[in-house]
Amino acid sequence: MAKNEANNSALKIIPLGGLHEIGKNTCLFEYDDEIILLDAGLAFPTEAMHGVNIVLPDTTYLRENRHKIKGMIVTHGHEDHIGGIAFHLKQFDIPVIYGPRLAMAMLEGKLEEAGVRDRTEIRTVLPRDVVRIGKNFLVEYIRNTHSIADSFTVAIHTPLGVVIHTGDFKIDHTPVDGEKFDLQRLAEHGEKGVLCLLSDSTNAEIPGFTPSERSVYPNLERVFSQATGRLFVTTFASSVHRINMILDIAKKQNRVVTIVGRSMLNLIAHARNLGYIKCEDNLLQPLHAVRNLPDEKVLILTTGSQGESMAAMTRIANKEHPHIKIRQGDTVVFSANPIPGNTIAVVNTIDKLMIQGAKVVYGRDKGIHVSGHGCQEEQKLMIALTRPKFFVPFHGEHRMLVKHAETAQSMGIPSENMIIIQNGDIVELTEDAIRVAGKVPSGIELVDTTSSGMVSAKVLQERQRMASEGIITIAAAIDWNGKLLAKPETHLRGVVTTVERSLLQTWVKQRIEEILTVRWTEFAPEQGEAADIDWGGLQGTLERELQRSIRRELQCQPSVTLLMQIPDEPPVKVADGRRRRTRTAAQVAS
Repeated sequence: MAKNEANNSALKIIPLGGLHEIGKNTCLFEYDDEIILLDAGLAFPTEAMHGVNIVLPDTTYLRENRHKIKGMIVTHGHEDHIGGIAFHLKQFDIPVIYGPRLAMAMLEGKLEEAGVRDRTEIRTVLPRDVVRIGKNFLVEYIRNTHSIADSFTVAIHTPLGVVIHTGDFKIDHTPVDGEKFDLQRLAEHGEKGVLCLLSDSTNAEIPGFTPSERSVYPNLERVFSQATGRLFVTTFASSVHRINMILDIAKKQNRVVTIVGRSMLNLIAHARNLGYIKCEDNLLQPLHAVRNLPDEKVLILTTGSQGESMAAMTRIANKEHPHIKIRQGDTVVFSANPIPGNTIAVVNTIDKLMIQGAKVVYGRDKGIHVSGHGCQEEQKLMIALTRPKFFVPFHGEHRMLVKHAETAQSMGIPSENMIIIQNGDIVELTEDAIRVAGKVPSGIELVDTTSSGMVSAKVLQERQRMASEGIITIAAAIDWNGKLLAKPETHLRGVVTTVERSLLQTWVKQRIEEILTVRWTEFAPEQGEAADIDWGGLQGTLERELQRSIRRELQCQPSVTLLMQIPDEPPVKVADGRRRRTRTAAQVAS
């Protein structure tokens, strides 16, 4: 921990992600020598994070305190709440994970795929279930309503009092699945006394109430009925209620449904097994089975509502999908609004679909999407029901947190009883006070899933430099005496320069010869054998010096890579009248 003035007898609340941002929601609660985790989500990379697939919070503090971890609470199954768990289990064990049935079914598949299923125990919970984690934490699951089925608010009983974490929520009085928000239980906690409320701030800037999910149904039904050809619908794969409505409308309008996109296929399979999605088997058909049907009988349900590069709808728009091509007369419905940071990707996808002849239905004015997060009036109702002594706005960007704090103050919570915090802040909570008492590491960890490895800051900087300034590759062959065997080959990729390539190659040759003349003895001891030459050190020095010189000469910042080759075998020595061979030196390359 970089800085910590915390009191060990206080309850510590430490968010590692989800504050001043959207995504990677991760929080821990610590009392004495026990830690419990609440959710462990991921975020998606920005355009500048080349080759990065997943963004996770920095878990240094958890790795250093792994012996204190007693378990995890999961509130619901969205990726920004459970997507990081499999990666964390590769670094530290979590003895037990409690969560809703749908979220746990999705998580189990992720853990199996990552090979870490044996690193934890998964237990499912039902509404109003109470579970004990360690000596100091008793956690009650309270049903709430959100854009995914089986979502919960949690009441965490601690030695100092009850802390309520809302999770992601809105207050939907007519939920599609009939599972209503357990407002009564919230009120009961408010009557008994809530020490602190941590509340979802996502829609804190928006007045009024978030419309019910059910309000989308008639608008989708109208749009679907106007489609005369094939109908494509893209939405969040986890929007179980929305998918239920889409399937119901498809049945009414005599369309069969084919599902495209791995994440949507997996979620629908889990949701059907658990009874959250109900439809007849013959309504769902594989892609090859619908090719011979009339266009007006086909609905293709896909992932890609956020313009994700590898999602099905994006690949279709880019003409990269192996089995589906857009044609004149198709209708594409975006039943989702872009989340912050995705607007450009979504707009580009829509443009490409329209260029290919599709009619695209999108936008807030169409009424085909509603948020899963409560607006100001729902946030007020949450505060009114729980009547917390202390308040911390959670889950949202800075302006959202500030607005939520203003709303709480308008509800009578004194300003000294609430704080706006950042990822990594140690919130110290006692019966009488709340304060920030220090900070833990709170950066990000970047994951390249193609290699199952973490992308370091240095690697990311190199990728950014290559993307913005290009790369120069130099191949040079050097003999055992530190002399060039041939003129180096120089290759430029993405580098803008007015220098002719032949002149650049000549200049590179001269610069390598200068470096070898001046510094060869640093790497080839006079009394040593040929095999004692420090080829790795020489290669690193040459690369650094060439990089400095090239950037100065070309007035740009390309990445420079040196591929250095030496003869396969060192020279033969004569000793005691017998010929002997020193060890073979390998090719040295970066």
